[in-house]
Amino acid sequence: MNVVVFDLETTGLSPERDGIVEIGALRVVDGEVQEHLRFESLVRPTNAAGEHLLIPWHAQRVHGISNEMIRDAPSLEEVLPEFLAFVDGSAVVAHNISFDGGFMRAHARRLGLTWAPAAEHCTVKLSRQAFPKERAHNLGVLAERLGLTFAPGGRHRSFGDVQVTAQAYLRLMERLQTPA
Repeated sequence: MNVVVFDLETTGLSPERDGIVEIGALRVVDGEVQEHLRFESLVRPTNAAGEHLLIPWHAQRVHGISNEMIRDAPSLEEVLPEFLAFVDGSAVVAHNISFDGGFMRAHARRLGLTWAPAAEHCTVKLSRQAFPKERAHNLGVLAERLGLTFAPGGRHRSFGDVQVTAQAYLRLMERLQTPA
């Protein structure tokens, strides 16, 4: 199976009010992560009216992306069509797909585009199936549980999280004996 593992960093938690500040993605082809088939971009966020959004301090504290870092970044109007072309209708995987997929649906719709992956898979749900007695299923805990590590500075940055999510997806699928 050919899937695209992706992750977003945002200005907040609401797909309707908040913006996307970073998109990272990797392809998994025939059960192998293809590091050379990647998508990675900072994004200058805007609201529904097209006005520039600042990244609040509480979001900066999570992902470390500052307003200075995104000042000259391309807009979502530039980045999203490129990302949709990268996905190209493939199935997608994310850690907490309802969050990332919700942002993709809302922002694509706002720009007159369509978010229509072949399927959406969630590593949180897979983790709950693979480890039903465990209570925590956040990406840090899951990575530790599966013996995975984040690249230095990679945690809570889209591409760093994607690298771990892709490996976690493969290990979870193997553990659940489901072809990736």
